Amino acid sequence: MKRIMAVPVSCFWAVTAVCLFGILVGSFCDFNINVALANKTDLGAFFATYGSYFSYCLYPAAGACLYVGFRKKGERFRLLAWTLLILGFFMAVYYSNSYNGKNVRALFGYVAGESSPLLSVLSWLFWAVLYAWVPFVMVRLLDDNNPNKLIAVGAAILVAGIAADNMNLWLKQVASRPRYKYLITLDNPKSEFRNWWQMIPNLAGSDDSFKSWPSGNMTIASMMFSLPMLADVTKKRSDGRNLRCFIVACLFVLLYGYNRIHMTNHFLSDVCFGTLITYLIYAVVSKAFLNGAEKE
Repeated sequence: MKRIMAVPVSCFWAVTAVCLFGILVGSFCDFNINVALANKTDLGAFFATYGSYFSYCLYPAAGACLYVGFRKKGERFRLLAWTLLILGFFMAVYYSNSYNGKNVRALFGYVAGESSPLLSVLSWLFWAVLYAWVPFVMVRLLDDNNPNKLIAVGAAILVAGIAADNMNLWLKQVASRPRYKYLITLDNPKSEFRNWWQMIPNLAGSDDSFKSWPSGNMTIASMMFSLPMLADVTKKRSDGRNLRCFIVACLFVLLYGYNRIHMTNHFLSDVCFGTLITYLIYAVVSKAFLNGAEKE
């Protein structure tokens, strides 16, 4: 059976179809959907801050895949194996601290220019502790009988994740679309509303208020679609487990997408574009890496 990211091709087409349908609906109803659904809540804010944790766990998990795969190839790859393991762990901590570090520093009472720098270091260590368990657990769960596949899966998750994140940052500048949370501060919110295709390149600059399209958080959430690939290189892998992981990923992405609209950060088309772009990047990169591993 032909598969994409360790699940049947039908799953790929289903995700793509749902995203395209959301883009179509959003193209006509974006503003009205936000008027109906947007409503900031404490629970929504908590999920917006810490929900990405589950996606970022995939980075140290990918590092573990690379570590086990290269260690299996012999002692000459030992240093490379350790380097990639640490890199995967570092990426999770770095991205979490970059996107959500402000909220965590606030929990520790850190105020820039006033508080001790040690509080800032402590907030960084908070993320390090949260991700520390992942590589230890994954190294024990992974099946090392096919090191090439382990390396391909780990590399695909890391490379596609970095590529999707940078693609998203570039597109935000290309579109420079106003966020709904900015629009509702205006006397006439709809007067400055723009559809996703009404792009004004480089208007956003460093102003986050004009970085609505596409959703960066959906880029993070959509990393979860690589979860079946990860399950497919464990010791007790099965097609059924891969499919269950895919369902979990779909539910997580749907919840995350609703949260982005609910918290006034994005429109429906932002959410669907962010998901689709990331999903396609992961599909292409993983296919290329896994095909290469199989041929080798």
